[in-house]
Amino acid sequence: MPPEDANNRSTTITWADPAELVEARKRMSGLEFLRALRDRTLPPPPMASLLGFWLVEAEPGRVVFEATPAEYHYNLIGVVHGGFAMTLLDSTMACSIQTQLAAGTGFTTLEVKVNMVRAITLQAGKLRAIGTIVHPGRSIATAEGRIEDESGKPDLKGKPIYMDMHLLDKKREEMQHDFAPQMMNDPSPAGE
Repeated sequence: MPPEDANNRSTTITWADPAELVEARKRMSGLEFLRALRDRTLPPPPMASLLGFWLVEAEPGRVVFEATPAEYHYNLIGVVHGGFAMTLLDSTMACSIQTQLAAGTGFTTLEVKVNMVRAITLQAGKLRAIGTIVHPGRSIATAEGRIEDESGKPDLKGKPIYMDMHLLDKKREEMQHDFAPQMMNDPSPAGE
């Protein structure tokens, strides 16, 4: 624990039980599910609440998230931690793929390549993360993404940022509220 002093700050995080989202994904197509998140008829995932980003656009093969960096996203060198940007991109690219999935179909990340060429600070203001599907394969899908500041200037650029996702057949993958411990103990990429 840091020592108590007048410079300490705090924030409060509130989230909904993620079980509601797991159940909704079983009965809704990926696009229907994402539009329900965008329209706020479903609660945001806990990670989105924790980091402060929200889905603002969801169309077939393309999604947009927005986030405003806060001081609590800063790392020890005084800029927004790269993990914040990476999590935002991971969510954006994954959701662009999810727009193409049938109800109950899941996926997991196989690989992500990111090029960060300038730091994100509070001065960036609201960020937009745009994810688009590149290849909607039957078992492997690929997406690309980028983050822009309010002026449209990219915070991440260079080579496209690609994410390969391993698509899981809904017959093999039963989404459960406590699925993580089961998957962590299984070394196969598809949880088989």
